Amino acid sequence: MSKATTTRQGETKSGTETAGARSIDLKLEVVIIPVSDVDRAKRFYGGLGWRLDADFVNGDTFRVVQFTPPGSPGSIHFGKGVTPAAPGSQRLYLIVSDIEAARDELMSRGAKVGEVFLRTAVGGPIVAGRDPERRTYNSFATFKDPDGNEWLLQEITARLPGRVDASETSFASPADLAAALRRAGAAHGEHEKREGGQYDTNWPDWYAEYMVAEQAGKPLPL
Repeated sequence: MSKATTTRQGETKSGTETAGARSIDLKLEVVIIPVSDVDRAKRFYGGLGWRLDADFVNGDTFRVVQFTPPGSPGSIHFGKGVTPAAPGSQRLYLIVSDIEAARDELMSRGAKVGEVFLRTAVGGPIVAGRDPERRTYNSFATFKDPDGNEWLLQEITARLPGRVDASETSFASPADLAAALRRAGAAHGEHEKREGGQYDTNWPDWYAEYMVAEQAGKPLPL
């Protein structure tokens, strides 16, 4: 079978693309959660402080409820007639900038969140407690909804290279922005020490460069 013919840079007749070529945005908007009791699930997720976006009913066979977690660009659907998956079979990630604070808030709202743990490597053994160095991607905690669908909290403070476009730097909440400012402040303190302890009048520019680079997974300023 012959290879697909290239029609323009980065694109073939089969619709595939070469690495690095830009395509139309495909934004993941909704994930479906299979539940057995729609009203119970609605009370649970509403109790967590998630935003209720919709609750549409069509007769006795269809109902869809949509919730959005705080600061999330994506939402969840559950209801009746929306998925053939077994209730409790879903496992999803929630990304947080401070796992202890996120755990405390969820527990205050009634979620039974497990103890924080870390993985020393991808797929490696589980160790109790938060990563002592606060390394990004390493600290986790879990909780379940009433049907057993599992949510995995993961603490991410800086993305791997290429995961975020520097031109799209954003913060989901005031808490995330404050945490980024604190990290930039601590790093800037070390920068001033290396520069002889002199006050850096250009600290806003340094902070901005650091925060954009951290979120985009690029080399941090020294």
